[in-house]
Amino acid sequence: MRTEDFYYTLPEELIAQKPCERRDHARMMVVDRNRGIFECRHFYELPEFLERDDLLVVNNSRVIPAKLTGKKTTGATIELLLLRERDTPETWEVLLRPAKRVRVGTRISFDGRSWAEAVERISDKKWIIRFHLGIGFDTFLETFGGAPLPPYIKRGKGKTPDPADLQRYQTIYAKNPGSVAAPTAGLHFSSEILDALRNRKIGIAEVTLHVGYGTFLPIETRHVEDHAMESESFQISAEAAEQINSARSVVAVGTTSIRTLESAADAEGKVRAGKGETSLFIYPGYRFKAVDRVLTNFHLPASSLFLLVCAFAGSDLMRRAYEKAVEERFRFYSYGDCMLIL
Repeated sequence: MRTEDFYYTLPEELIAQKPCERRDHARMMVVDRNRGIFECRHFYELPEFLERDDLLVVNNSRVIPAKLTGKKTTGATIELLLLRERDTPETWEVLLRPAKRVRVGTRISFDGRSWAEAVERISDKKWIIRFHLGIGFDTFLETFGGAPLPPYIKRGKGKTPDPADLQRYQTIYAKNPGSVAAPTAGLHFSSEILDALRNRKIGIAEVTLHVGYGTFLPIETRHVEDHAMESESFQISAEAAEQINSARSVVAVGTTSIRTLESAADAEGKVRAGKGETSLFIYPGYRFKAVDRVLTNFHLPASSLFLLVCAFAGSDLMRRAYEKAVEERFRFYSYGDCMLIL
């Protein structure tokens, strides 16, 4: 398959720069796969489309304040995005910007007591960094870190982190810290919606997949099949696996929940409890084993996430749904509106 066949045109003004004022008041496009039709609703109407003993599976990974700004000894400002912890809590794989003049041994200061050292270059922008801190690492991140917003959300270079982003770029059920990008389909849930779902006897199971920066990246290979996904860690408890395997219908909240379930499912669709790493790449032709319905946001053109929903609902139907979303002025990407695929 050609990657170029999964591009679509999106007016820049439809890329959401801020979240909806109320989490559960985002718009929701309901896509009926069997009838091939679309309906424009709101997220707070979600319970109406689910039935007793359905099970929502959510990703409870917590976004860490992974965006840092420091200064080199020359006085130049440098931005860091934490990607993955390495051997110790103080050693991280990071993206640096600008990275052109960084060398092994380059020192990046955050205050009088806290600094980092460039230890090893992985690629042009990716480095291994070792932190030297006068405070605990979690306290350091809380003090100096900002929300790791995706590059299409503009906040201005070098600006002080917005506390509102730290709160809104996080699901209300986030528990296990480790993500450097939010599982954005879950951003729409409010405590009121969760209560409404439980009152209708609709179950909620939690899994964990720590989202990496690769979720933002477009596919750069000419052919879809040549793309390689970055590995991400996941965990499913025995209790969650039992809920999933006994559910009438499994509704995966977000592409991260989908990849977790499909990575842990056997050929018969039985989900196994445990920890693991997944680099599962789902694109058209994939046969789903564990997921029956999907709640998701609107994704970047030619991204692995867009290919995943094309695999689930069909490429032609998704192209028409996205065209309808543009026509109806839906808001796109992380802070945007959502889609329920039935």
